Amino acid sequence: MKKLYMSAILLCTAAVFSAQEVVWQKDIKSSTQDFLSQVTTTIDQQYLITGSSIQAGSGKLNAGSSTAKTQQNNGYDFHLVKLNQQGEEVWEKYFSGQNHDFLSATVATQEGGFAVVGTSYSSKGLDKKDDSKGGSDIWLIRINEFGDELWQKTLGTAQDEEAKAVIQTTDFGFFVAGNIQNAPKGFGSKDVIVSKLDKNGKELSQIILGGKGLDEVEKMIPTVDGGALLGIYSRSGIFGNEKLKENNEKSSIYSKKSENFGEGDFWMIKLNKEGKVEWEKNFGGKGDDHLRTLAMTSTGYVVGGESRSERSGNKTVGIEEGTDVWLISLNDRGEELWQKSYSFKNRDVLMGLNVISGKPSTDNQQPSTKGILLGGYTQAEGRIEADDETFWMLYLDQNGNEQWRKHVKGESRQREERLSDIRLNRDGSIILAGTSAEELGKENWKIVKLGDKQLDQLIEKQDIRIYPNPVSDYCYVEIGMETGSWKLGDGKSEAEITIYDMGGRQLQSLKTKNKVTKINTQNLIQGAYLVTVKTNENKTANAKIIKK
Repeated sequence: MKKLYMSAILLCTAAVFSAQEVVWQKDIKSSTQDFLSQVTTTIDQQYLITGSSIQAGSGKLNAGSSTAKTQQNNGYDFHLVKLNQQGEEVWEKYFSGQNHDFLSATVATQEGGFAVVGTSYSSKGLDKKDDSKGGSDIWLIRINEFGDELWQKTLGTAQDEEAKAVIQTTDFGFFVAGNIQNAPKGFGSKDVIVSKLDKNGKELSQIILGGKGLDEVEKMIPTVDGGALLGIYSRSGIFGNEKLKENNEKSSIYSKKSENFGEGDFWMIKLNKEGKVEWEKNFGGKGDDHLRTLAMTSTGYVVGGESRSERSGNKTVGIEEGTDVWLISLNDRGEELWQKSYSFKNRDVLMGLNVISGKPSTDNQQPSTKGILLGGYTQAEGRIEADDETFWMLYLDQNGNEQWRKHVKGESRQREERLSDIRLNRDGSIILAGTSAEELGKENWKIVKLGDKQLDQLIEKQDIRIYPNPVSDYCYVEIGMETGSWKLGDGKSEAEITIYDMGGRQLQSLKTKNKVTKINTQNLIQGAYLVTVKTNENKTANAKIIKK
């Protein structure tokens, strides 16, 4: 098991004045080349750090068992570390087969647990319960909030698949997306494969999408209608009609209908809740444009990645040097609203995108978009700059206009630092997760939590927030009010949460020092209830919950 410890960091910013405050940093040390894939903010505002690691020593702890059991495994495993709001370890888990298993993506579920997905080269054995489908497969594991397995599913064909994304849909089911090589029913050297599963892991449908070339899905997000939006790096042209295929009830295919503009383009596909294609859009210039990330806005979607293209194709902004960050805003039909380009004067790599929302308007329940926070890193290309290989943040207004940019680096400059993910919390703090290498082949996981006064002023704060609402068995009470020196999460401040029925009868009461507290509502009968929060400085807030 790797050593987890805390250290301070220094900050470098592009501006003379920095409004950032370092809350904490965690480094997960390793003697091997570990891969960090994602940081996921949990429903109770904690953090799940996920990636792939080779465990130290000759054995491993069986992650699927409550008892310590040593098992021989020399390959990469799924590696999960959950941190609380103060950056302290809550639990650490490994899931592995008898060969390499690389974790790609994670989603926090509405029920309070997680779904993790990765690429597995393992057959049945150790923690893996299903036989290999052939070659590499997609391995999906559903776990609870404590990291215990609920169920798992191996998806794939006789060909090689690689997992890239997982989302939960409005019906509590899942979409899982990945890539498939040289599929007999495919279109090019690499196509996109998407499976729709129900909440228990049963596969309901599968679709293969592609053109005449190489297509790789990079990102997938859920849509409000229960469907999904796919962001694909496409090096494909139109497939044509020379190879028609039949669809069956469970499996279907979709060939690309739009031609590429250059070497690589952004290819967007909207799926409905059944996993069928609603629309597709292609964006690019004559060079190589690599899509990285997506997010939903109040007007539709925002798509981001790197571009080497000058103004050409349907790209209306140029580049300054190397690769620049390219952002496109779309409406809900995939039609362009605006596009912008941003440069850090080298090879700029975009790794994360967060939308800051305001309060919903009276005529639109979708929260308005205030701004967009981007995160990434810059690599040297032709020359070395002081800020190469350090994390950067870029904040834009809702129209893509740059407001500020900042750099973040560790207490000592390492040989290589790469940002894997960035998450904006509801309290205005920021989590940056990446790798920091003292020497090549020994990548440590580096997790930094920052407070930023500029972002904090943009966040719409609520004294009390309850989710999910309506509630079934459990809900979470998030307390956002602050008065003077009173602030939950500092270890000293305290609040009392009380639940009343609508007749004023007290049903539950508990004290908490956390900003987010889990409440058991299993014993409540169907109906409406009042939740009251009272601080130890006698400030109160109320909210209503509905028990289903």
